[in-house]
Amino acid sequence: MGAAVLVAAPPERVFAVLTDWPRHHEWMLLTTARRSGPDQVEAFTGVGPLGFLDTMTITRWEPPGLVRVRHTGRLVRGEGVFRIRPYGGGSRVIWAEDLDLPLGALGRLLWPLARPFADAMARLSLRRLARLVE
Repeated sequence: MGAAVLVAAPPERVFAVLTDWPRHHEWMLLTTARRSGPDQVEAFTGVGPLGFLDTMTITRWEPPGLVRVRHTGRLVRGEGVFRIRPYGGGSRVIWAEDLDLPLGALGRLLWPLARPFADAMARLSLRRLARLVE
């Protein structure tokens, strides 16, 4: 999964908002997040009680250009990264995920149907982030 957006704000501002975990609900669709330890983040994605908990370990922290996490939850596992690069007078934000699909063979079979939806959700979330920081 991956998405990118151009943002009319400097990388420092984008990084500050992107890594302000309690503010994730302001831009990341259907998701709330919080820091749960020095290098730990928990995010809940869903509506009401219907959803899943995504636990993560921060594996690289390089302000204002990179944050990398390892998803360690029961449902979501794999690697995720946000890259923020200067672009023109603002920034280019790239969000990429390399996830181990849940449900084994069934998950691999269904991923081609789910991926366009996941990519669209990521693009929409990044556009919301852009509006928030601009």
